[in-house]
Amino acid sequence: MIRRIRRAVIAMVIGFLAGGGLASDGSRAAAASPQETIAGAARKVVKIHGAGGVRGLEAYQTGILVSPSGHIITVLSTVLDAEELDCVLDDGRRYRASLQGVDPQRELAVLAIEAEELPSFTLAAADPVPVGTRIFALSNLFGVAVGDERVSAQHGVVSALVPLEARRGSYEVPYRGAVYILDCTTNNPGSPGGAVVDWRGRLVGMLGKELRASGSGIWLNYAIPAEAIASSYAEIISGSTPSGTDSLGKEPTGPGFDPAALGLVLVPDLLDRTPPFIETVAADSPAARSGLRADDLVIAVGGRSVASRAAVQQALSAVAEGDAVRLSVVRGGAIVECDLGPRPAAGRKR
Repeated sequence: MIRRIRRAVIAMVIGFLAGGGLASDGSRAAAASPQETIAGAARKVVKIHGAGGVRGLEAYQTGILVSPSGHIITVLSTVLDAEELDCVLDDGRRYRASLQGVDPQRELAVLAIEAEELPSFTLAAADPVPVGTRIFALSNLFGVAVGDERVSAQHGVVSALVPLEARRGSYEVPYRGAVYILDCTTNNPGSPGGAVVDWRGRLVGMLGKELRASGSGIWLNYAIPAEAIASSYAEIISGSTPSGTDSLGKEPTGPGFDPAALGLVLVPDLLDRTPPFIETVAADSPAARSGLRADDLVIAVGGRSVASRAAVQQALSAVAEGDAVRLSVVRGGAIVECDLGPRPAAGRKR
């Protein structure tokens, strides 16, 4: 009898380790195989192609379908700074995507494609998964998947849940929320925006950008929890983020307003839309008096999100002469608000 009980217990443990569970009546619940779980989740992952193509600035990344009507959430990066964004589904269908809005604090963005009845993940607030949870990470790492080729899948375990303290180069990321640390090498070129699911195929989180830990300098393999993604998505769709329905997806027209009139010089354009880092700040200028510094990244002008030098100039030109100029910048991992005072006439420096 004891031997039979021991065998039953061992069989139950093996079942759990294999991905099974117990139904409400105490019997063993049917579990999908890893291959079935990966296939089901991969249908909800898209390959995104946009700007980039130079060393350190890949022109591709990954996204997650979060609504049957074609909403895609992904990371905010230079890939999205393209006039045309292509999204390729698991079955090879290709769509032109439009940018709906961004969350500069979490560095996430929502795209939309014109499609219906698409397979998608359900975003909802949920408790963090425990350390030791087995996961699958699905992404187009290194851009190896094209057309109807399936994105890559990696198997790993959640090793920790810790606050994110990371940087890319000298740029400290603004997000300080908790992230999952994974025990496999997931955060590669092309992986940002990829889906992390558990053995049932439920969304656990999303792979973030390639980042180094601020303290040790080691590369991080991490995922933003599903709860943070759900909150960001809801805020972007409702327009309650600082960017709301921003101008990132719109092509600027005209020369705009030269920020040098306010005492700040942005880095020169390297791509069609180079991120608007501040190169220098003139002494005793409105920019200097407001507290702006070199290497600050401008993310909004008067609450209107900007992602390029041209977008900053256009947003400044939309501020009426004499009205207050307010910039939101990322510095040292935090968002800093700066008031430069009234906008001067175009071409006149103060």
